[in-house]
Amino acid sequence: MREGQAMTESTISATEWLRTHDHVPYNDALDMMERRIAAIRTGEQPEAVWLLEHPPLFTAGTSAQDSDLFNPRNLPTYRAGRGGQWTYHGPGQMIAYVMLDLSRPHGAVPPRDLRAFVHALESWLIAILARFDVRGERREGRVGVWVVDANGRESKIAALGVRITRWISWHGVALNVAPALEDYDGIVPCGIREYGVTSLAQLGRTVSMDDVSRAMRDCWTPIFGPSA
Repeated sequence: MREGQAMTESTISATEWLRTHDHVPYNDALDMMERRIAAIRTGEQPEAVWLLEHPPLFTAGTSAQDSDLFNPRNLPTYRAGRGGQWTYHGPGQMIAYVMLDLSRPHGAVPPRDLRAFVHALESWLIAILARFDVRGERREGRVGVWVVDANGRESKIAALGVRITRWISWHGVALNVAPALEDYDGIVPCGIREYGVTSLAQLGRTVSMDDVSRAMRDCWTPIFGPSA
């Protein structure tokens, strides 16, 4: 896929926001991100946040265990090269691939501070969920964002997996808006067996992908600051 194909573009300060409405094959997304981070490194293109959906598939992070993949529907699987374990992607899940030069500060995120960057991504997701009256929470030792339902059950609503190449970030976050949650039965999500997964739709929030796209953009600058 060429970088401009099926995309609408806008700019907030120097960070370019890309939105692809077609479902993007995973290898095409990897190719695009690799080209983009190379161009960010050389200064040929600005930093970017790319919003998209994938067709149904599983990706394995660097810590993924083969025993955590069941895959009864024989969905495509990919080695992602990002941190983390097995993750599902599919329609109804908003992906935000975040490509930033972490050698410089972004809002409260100091230069070259991966822990602060991950914390900021989680803060961003929590702020987005708050727009839809959902309380997202962190859990010690569990990357991502969690919610507690009326019965006290904890479920994961947003996953996070990043890769840093010469201090340029790629990959990013995945927020469950209204995906087919039964597809998660093909893996142990993020290697955690004790808890389930949920979505805005399962929590009773009727939210469009455009609603989520707007919330992601609105909540960005308070967390990461304007790009210089």
